Amino acid sequence: MSELRPRFELRHLIIIGILVLAFSTAFIIRSQPLEYGFELHEFDPYFNYRATQYLVDNGWEAYYTWDDELSWYPDGRDVSSSSQVALHHTAAVTYTLFGFGSPLYDFTIMFPVVFGSLTVVVMFALVRVIGGTTAGLIAAMLMSVSLPIILRGTAGWFKSEPLGLFYGILGTYLFLSGIKTDRYPIAAAKIFFGATFVSFSISAWGGSQFFVIPIGVFIMCLPFIRSDKRFLVWAVPLFAVSLLSTIMLFERPGSNFVLGFGGIAILGPTIFLVACTVLHRITKGRNARRNYAFLLIGVMVAGIGGIPLAAETGVITTPSFRYLNAVNPFLVATDPLTDSVSEHQTTTITQSFLFHSVLMVFAGIGIWLLLDKRAKEFHKINSDMMIFALVVGMFGVYISSAFIRLEVFGSIAIIILASLGVSVLARRIMTDVSKSQARLPIRMSLVAGVTVLLVLPVVVPTTNVIAATNVPASILTGATIFGTTTDDWLHAYEWIRNNTPENAVVASWWDYGYWTQTLGERASIADNATVDKERIEDIATMFLSRPDEAHVMLKDLHADYIMIFVAAERLQTDNEPLYVLGGGGDESKKQWFMRIAGESVSKHTRSDGISGTDYYWSNTMLGRMMPFSPVLYLDPSTNNQFTEYIDGTITIYTKNIKYPADGDGPLRLAYASPSFENDMDRIVFGILIYEVNQDYIPGQ
Repeated sequence: MSELRPRFELRHLIIIGILVLAFSTAFIIRSQPLEYGFELHEFDPYFNYRATQYLVDNGWEAYYTWDDELSWYPDGRDVSSSSQVALHHTAAVTYTLFGFGSPLYDFTIMFPVVFGSLTVVVMFALVRVIGGTTAGLIAAMLMSVSLPIILRGTAGWFKSEPLGLFYGILGTYLFLSGIKTDRYPIAAAKIFFGATFVSFSISAWGGSQFFVIPIGVFIMCLPFIRSDKRFLVWAVPLFAVSLLSTIMLFERPGSNFVLGFGGIAILGPTIFLVACTVLHRITKGRNARRNYAFLLIGVMVAGIGGIPLAAETGVITTPSFRYLNAVNPFLVATDPLTDSVSEHQTTTITQSFLFHSVLMVFAGIGIWLLLDKRAKEFHKINSDMMIFALVVGMFGVYISSAFIRLEVFGSIAIIILASLGVSVLARRIMTDVSKSQARLPIRMSLVAGVTVLLVLPVVVPTTNVIAATNVPASILTGATIFGTTTDDWLHAYEWIRNNTPENAVVASWWDYGYWTQTLGERASIADNATVDKERIEDIATMFLSRPDEAHVMLKDLHADYIMIFVAAERLQTDNEPLYVLGGGGDESKKQWFMRIAGESVSKHTRSDGISGTDYYWSNTMLGRMMPFSPVLYLDPSTNNQFTEYIDGTITIYTKNIKYPADGDGPLRLAYASPSFENDMDRIVFGILIYEVNQDYIPGQ
């Protein structure tokens, strides 16, 4: 009976303990924003919450036929064909099972915390399959404090990435585990479910489409490094067919993925592997790798020539600009709308070092040790798993170079390689220690040094993982640079709910569209889905048009109200309050309005690219809506004041409502936020809602 008992019970207990520690660490760090208030964070989570609420209240059938009339008024939005369906479904199902009577709003706030923390456990499983238990445990701990991943999965971040990464890593783990399994029934089950979870990942987050790139390249490498062709010839097609058929169940990405570059990235390598198997049988294994190489070259040449032609003729579906930009970072800054989104900014070298720090060094060591034949006795990693780790490392870092949002893939790649490197180093050190006790102090000092290097990035930098995630929700800060929390936005939307007709339409810059729909319960003309680029261009053009022309455009857009947001800082003065504008409101976004509308920036801003010109303040709708006017210009180095703008000076403003509530202009002020009305606050969140004067006649 004793032989049937599991061995190494203490080792298993240690593994569980480390995983619990990793999960708890990730959970605590991700929960930090809750100390400022229990609110959703950023913009997209408000739509995802509203869509999940609709699904819970009305059922799946109603969800798939839902045309959201509050979005993109008057056109509406077909939700199931333009949303992260797997995110809404997973949240609805888990809420039904584990909600325990709590409000769905509160449940969605904690949703990314739970799934983000569970991802560290899945990361352990993935790296364990690649490089063993020690590497897996190191990966779990590194994942629990990875800054790029945590920044996109804190409390309230009910967006795509946390669930997309969870499903994507889980699916990849099952695929690799199935590939390594000797028993065919178990392998088939793992491969099928792996493909299913990868498809769920792609539905939950469009960025997860980049999981298929390293998987596809890995499949192309298998004929060169695996000899069990009979197994691969059915296992890999099973994965490809399961993945593509499951994706077809979702309207988004659905057929666009299967008939586009995603389908090519999976089907192409699968066909290549099958062709290699056929070629192997025909040639009876003679010069196999040389034949595979010639076949691969032929496939690549055909792809280089055929794929662009097929895309141009419409045979295959071309991805949107965002995905093309991620594959080709040189396209950055060619589309103002995409470039205006903060999470689409190009990752800088400084940011990369901040995000990954010394892990880059350990990742480099991992690559070196994987390729060093002399280190093979210390890692004993199979050739196929070693190739997968290197492929993930290469493509993860490359993809993350396009958008800062995709830095999560760079983190995954570096975590995998760094954990492998650290585990091999640890095994080598401990092996040498066991062989030579006399060198024990030196070896232990080396272990301590490696440990210190791994811990330093968490606590030493100014923007460490704890400080970077200890931030309030955007609805409390207006997404400004000040970090000050107020209830101004919540009050503004409460006013909209209680003081405007239920069929009222609110115009604003697209950033605030989801807030308007969810918190204000009113229709918006554009929102964060950015499904209609021309509509956003029209709004930008309206803001920069002369007031009479803008009034006509607002009526064409069916707007009843128009809202702007101004962030300002009040100066300490003895007389009339003075202000400095800038901090993340529309006053800071107007340069993007100009680029998106195709307007000359120099026409509307001075040489500093920020301060508005006289033309901007007097002749544009946005300038007239801004409740401030410039009164003087200050030289910060000498404190000299000027009445005319001089290069290097700072513009100082005073309050000036150009469209008062009792006016007869194109707009009438209907609401101003509390901090704008209160002249005692240092930070001003000027949320102003104007009613469109339907009786106004332009030119009179």
